[in-house]
Amino acid sequence: MNDSASMDFMNNTKVMFYSQIMEEIKTAKSMFHFNERASLIQYNYEIGIKVMADDNKLQELASWNVESGVVLEPDAKIIETKAYYRIGTAMAIPWSFPVVDPDTGQVVLNEDGTEKWTGYCIDLIDIIAKEMNFDYEIVIPKKGDFGKKIGPDKWDGLVGDLKTGVTDMAVAALTMTAEREEVIDYVAPYFEQTGILIVMRKPVRQTSMFKFMTVLKMEVWLSILGALVVTAILLWILDTYSPYSARNNKKAYPYPCREFTLKESFWFALTSFTPQGGGEAPKAISGRTLVAAYWLFVVLMLATFTANLAAFLTVERMQTPVQSLEQLARQSRINYTVVEDSTTHEYFINMKKAEDTLYRLWKELTLNATSDQSQYRVWDYPIKEQYGHILSAIEETGTVSDASVGFAKVLERNEADFAFIHDSSQIKYEVSRNCNLTTIGDLFGEKPFAIAVQQGSHLQEELSKVILDLQKNRIFEHLTNKYWNYSARGVCSDSSDSEGISLESLGGVFIATLFGLALAMITLAGEVIYYKRKERNEVRAMMEENMKPKPPKSPKLVTIGKTFKPVGDKLPRVSHISVFPRNTFQP
Repeated sequence: MNDSASMDFMNNTKVMFYSQIMEEIKTAKSMFHFNERASLIQYNYEIGIKVMADDNKLQELASWNVESGVVLEPDAKIIETKAYYRIGTAMAIPWSFPVVDPDTGQVVLNEDGTEKWTGYCIDLIDIIAKEMNFDYEIVIPKKGDFGKKIGPDKWDGLVGDLKTGVTDMAVAALTMTAEREEVIDYVAPYFEQTGILIVMRKPVRQTSMFKFMTVLKMEVWLSILGALVVTAILLWILDTYSPYSARNNKKAYPYPCREFTLKESFWFALTSFTPQGGGEAPKAISGRTLVAAYWLFVVLMLATFTANLAAFLTVERMQTPVQSLEQLARQSRINYTVVEDSTTHEYFINMKKAEDTLYRLWKELTLNATSDQSQYRVWDYPIKEQYGHILSAIEETGTVSDASVGFAKVLERNEADFAFIHDSSQIKYEVSRNCNLTTIGDLFGEKPFAIAVQQGSHLQEELSKVILDLQKNRIFEHLTNKYWNYSARGVCSDSSDSEGISLESLGGVFIATLFGLALAMITLAGEVIYYKRKERNEVRAMMEENMKPKPPKSPKLVTIGKTFKPVGDKLPRVSHISVFPRNTFQP
């Protein structure tokens, strides 16, 4: 074949090939469609949509194709249905927990027979469902709670359900960790004010109406009483036998002075303990010396009692013996524990491993240091080791199975010698409902809670937008105030250290005063009865004296001249003329 024939053959072949390609393109254009919005080549086909009518016959509803989309039949209407998601959650107070009937103690059931749940996360699910317009079903993990790695690429709990597709999202007290983020995706955190806290019971104050009497021991009170008695007796003796006392030296003290009888001496010694003092002091130098020494004793005793009473009441008002995790780790009287295999337990285990690793690296650095690195040769380890000690104390005390057991152990110890280390949100929830609980120290081990979805889920972006909108509308603040409301526990007695001393501590002072008033009234009644009886006895004695028979009087004698003759009981009547009675005397 010559060159011209070869060129004609090639040109004819190109024309035939081009024509064939164009025919195939036209055919493909009718079979495929390019979606510019999604940058996808889609198969160009048409679908007919039919529904089952009441008479069990299929009726045309609409048709669909790539270019036109859904085309409804005349008089046909499509109602858009809500999306339906399975949402996983796990037991954690106050985030999500089943509703329990307070009368029967049984879990309340829904109309479909499932358990009814409540809590912060359940309310959050309702709000998100309204915002995104979907229906949902709450799913509880069949194994585990929040999610732990149980094998190579195997998880349980909420993380395992998300990974295997059992649930579409997880709304619970789920912490964000790098290990979990390898198999699931997180949405923006919805709660960031969480961590680990320590809870203890407030010490139970031993209330007593006579608490002020316990400031001094019994032997001190007896010593004070003995000093009062001895002083009163010595004061009476000195006033009685001293030649310079007011009793024995009337010339020096002609005016009325206080006479220190035994009763008056006791009264002086007793009233010297009052701010008004004992009154007039003795006149003799010996008595005044005794009184001066006794008054010094009284001043010192009163000052000691006042200082000890103030210190006693101040120590009594101290709520807790420790104020931080460091103080809790340094002491040995207070035991503490955590929930077994919880995030708090893992926190201390990891911190213990970190301490061991740092110590090993420091030891290798110091032991292998050359002469040029002499600055690393130190005698003491510069980093404080406390988490190893804390973990040892926890293992010695023993972990608890769940948080309710830990709170129960704390409330059992009236002496406030047991602490429970747990998630701060649940601790604050329990403290807000129980006046006997109090938190210790500051928050540590802070971590956020977030909603989790399946990896690559289309829900992640939409949920993030909803979370941001809820934050902007302060919905989370409303939920926080609902579940961490301290007014739910009512009015707690002695809830503030700024309150004054209660009547229970000093009520005995008022009782002693009332006892003194009652004793005074009883003494008055005794004085009146004694005086009436004494007066009655005196009258009776006078009447008995008057009723006794009197002896006859001796006959009186009348002198006549030098002769005395009896004239009887009555004197004879005489006149100024004659002194001789008539027929009275016989010659």
